[in-house]
Amino acid sequence: MIQFKTIDGLLLRDMVMAGTALLERNREAVDALNVFPVPDGDTGTNMTLTMQSATREVNSKEFLRADEAASALAKGALKGARGNSGVITSQLLRGFAKALNGVEKITPVQFAEALQKGSEMAYKAVMKPKEGTILTVARVIAEDAMAQVRKNPDDYDGLINVMLKSGEAILKKTPDMLPVLKQAGVVDSGGRGLMLIYQGYASVLRGEDISLINPETDSAGAEEETDCHDLSKPLTHTYCVRFTLKEFKEDCDEHDLDSFRRRLNRIGDNVRVTGDLTEATIHVHTDNPGLTLEYGLEMAEINDIQIENLAAAQRALQAEAQSEESSAVSADNSDADSPSGEIQKYGFVAVSLGKGFSQFFKDLNVDQIVEGGQTMNPSVEDLLHALNQIHAEHIFVLPNNGNVIFAARQAAELCKTHVVVIPTKNVAMGIAAAIAFQQELEPEENEQVMNEAAQHVKTATVTYAIRDSVYNGIEIKEGDIIGLHNGQISFSGNNIETVVTEMMESIMTEEDELITVYYGADVQEADAKALTAKLENTYDWCDVECHNGGQPLYYYLISVE
Repeated sequence: MIQFKTIDGLLLRDMVMAGTALLERNREAVDALNVFPVPDGDTGTNMTLTMQSATREVNSKEFLRADEAASALAKGALKGARGNSGVITSQLLRGFAKALNGVEKITPVQFAEALQKGSEMAYKAVMKPKEGTILTVARVIAEDAMAQVRKNPDDYDGLINVMLKSGEAILKKTPDMLPVLKQAGVVDSGGRGLMLIYQGYASVLRGEDISLINPETDSAGAEEETDCHDLSKPLTHTYCVRFTLKEFKEDCDEHDLDSFRRRLNRIGDNVRVTGDLTEATIHVHTDNPGLTLEYGLEMAEINDIQIENLAAAQRALQAEAQSEESSAVSADNSDADSPSGEIQKYGFVAVSLGKGFSQFFKDLNVDQIVEGGQTMNPSVEDLLHALNQIHAEHIFVLPNNGNVIFAARQAAELCKTHVVVIPTKNVAMGIAAAIAFQQELEPEENEQVMNEAAQHVKTATVTYAIRDSVYNGIEIKEGDIIGLHNGQISFSGNNIETVVTEMMESIMTEEDELITVYYGADVQEADAKALTAKLENTYDWCDVECHNGGQPLYYYLISVE
């Protein structure tokens, strides 16, 4: 039974932290709800990273007022928003915060109104909203929440119960709204992620033990994924501190572990407290390692202490970069048309994953390469940082992934420079667009020719299935090789070359002139060249090229023009 009558800034922070923790714990399960049975489902990952950015912002200081805490959450979520699901989540929080402007403590009526405002803002942010997605789940929850507070304006217990019941009910209906969900036998992944966040909210308001929903990490790989040692950006704290707690004092309980987590969030970020009173693993970025250890000693014995000086590591990295830069100064100075600091007419940002693809974009004079793609979508902040590094009147962005386009548009809105996002859905489309660019054309003309070039490209990608599935009548077994034509699953088999051959037969026409084969990190060069030779023999009227794309997870990306 919820006893709270209002929610202040501190309580709102705790609710969001619990929601983020529950989402993180179930991240892989949400990722697995991806419609396609491919190894790059990332809704859970994107939403988790977005919410972690929100919690870091709200933990930057003690926000006593609800409106200030909500504003911090919205700011952090927007900076860290990744992928379509992450950007929509950030818009939900942005609208939530706008509705609470001037509110010190949130009543149930104001909470429901904020949910409704968040839903409205998320819908407006999407160019072509689809029902059966996280948007639908957020909207229906908000509508039912408003109906509830009209009947019982002072009842948080009733409001939260309605939110969870309404959300689960509409989530179960999402397969009926989107045929692709029904075909895959899953509910909408973004909607499931949102429900996990709201379930975290409920756990705090109901007084349930937060430690019960704390994400547990039992592999080094999972810890490495969330450890944010990006030394290319300004550091928020100097030291990375890790240790384990064992032999807890007899009077310690789970509430003490939760209180410890909150104390760490006040003196640092990237906080992870995993485990229980048998053994807990601690990770935090902070400026005060000593205080961190003192907090731990109040509860238990400390073991396996590791303290890394991030500032020193960053200085070493910068010195190495400066050394490499100085060796190329003479070459840079030879370009009399591009003196340092001069504002150019055009600039380019491209998203790329794989050394081969990144080099292609560099050769095409792209100014900033943002690392990311199928397996890790860059955040709005990552893209905005790249945009701000370019001194140009007009900047073109090549997202090169359907799940990055939304974030790129959000970054474009935040950038003071005129930015045009070319909606490229893969790197092959991005390369075609970059090649089509002409320096002498005006921005509107370049946008048109680049869009036309990108849309003219036909793409075939080859990867493997991570689960049994049926899609468009194609029966797929876990481990099968699957081929996607322009992003849609078209073929399935047990041999890479066979799948490529069958897919190319359906794609190729006599009007096509160029086939480009980009092979991935898991493909041997000899195998790629053998496949290329077969395509040359089969389609002898076409030029056929073979390049090392270096992309993970996808064996081949083949473009046809």
